[in-house]
Amino acid sequence: MIQNAIIKNIYCHYVGNRTTEEGIALSSKELNPSDKIMEKLLTFFLIPLKMDYLNVFYHEADLNLNEVYTYASKIFENPKTLGEQSVNLAKHLYEHSNHPKIKGGEFYVVYFKECVIDGKAVDAIGLFKSENKDTFLKVYPSDDGFEIESQQGVNINKLDKGCLIFNTEKENGYVVAVVDNTNKGAEAHYWIDDFLHIRQRKDEYYNTQNIISMTKNFVTKALPQEFEISKADQADLTNRTLNFFKEKDTFDIDEFTNEVIGQPEVIDSFNKYKNEYQKEEDIEIADSFTISDTAVKKQARILKSIIKLDKNFHIYIHGNNQYIKKGYDETTGMYFYQLFFKEEL
Repeated sequence: MIQNAIIKNIYCHYVGNRTTEEGIALSSKELNPSDKIMEKLLTFFLIPLKMDYLNVFYHEADLNLNEVYTYASKIFENPKTLGEQSVNLAKHLYEHSNHPKIKGGEFYVVYFKECVIDGKAVDAIGLFKSENKDTFLKVYPSDDGFEIESQQGVNINKLDKGCLIFNTEKENGYVVAVVDNTNKGAEAHYWIDDFLHIRQRKDEYYNTQNIISMTKNFVTKALPQEFEISKADQADLTNRTLNFFKEKDTFDIDEFTNEVIGQPEVIDSFNKYKNEYQKEEDIEIADSFTISDTAVKKQARILKSIIKLDKNFHIYIHGNNQYIKKGYDETTGMYFYQLFFKEEL
């Protein structure tokens, strides 16, 4: 969670589904919660935000044509316009709530002080939407017993959608932390892509994630098409890639290819694939950068060295591929692997 953040102002509106003509309900009054509720709101708003995967606003033609970026800029220039711009933001969200599965809900526009990003404290604007309601039971004393009733409300442990816009790097589209916990279908992109219109920030996480993903694709897809390589050798190369990123603090493309890949002809193939991959995926892969430990840990979950044998067996390779041998049994007409080890654990 972001430390030391302070909520200064909150406006709340209701934004419905435009396709079903639910409309919007706009408020001209600022919310004034108690100190106790304010503490709970800080937890509700800030804990779910992903601070390792940061974004920036963008627009294909001109950054100033990004509506949320423009409204946020006006608020940072004059925080007293928060109420006015919160109405514009609510209307903009409603215009993009045009899929039948999008749920209406409360839309909060919040002004924060003392939000720390990259080691410095800055102001920030929070945009949050609660779409799903939970049922809560209220038990209270009545005469010589108790009564119980149900109420619908917002679960403060389940923020549906949110973003925090930090007042830094304005020229690059600010720095934006985001969360979207609800939509998984065709309507999934309306908050991030349509309403906010953001893309990943080019930082340590971005660089680390891209080079590991590219290397994985090279090893599993491109390499077998150009060279004769066994599954065990692919798994070994994957392990060496992951170990490189776990052991190093910084990445250098020449150091990586020499230590991990080694063979000159394979290095040439890797560099060629890297250039093609950047064009196809429309990303940039830096030749040197500081490695993000968070990105390495996340990529390690998908960068597993597994040999899948029909539907019967999976072989996980964690170390030396010299202790696994592949053969062919003419009697059964089937392939087999020999595994060499000193002890069972």
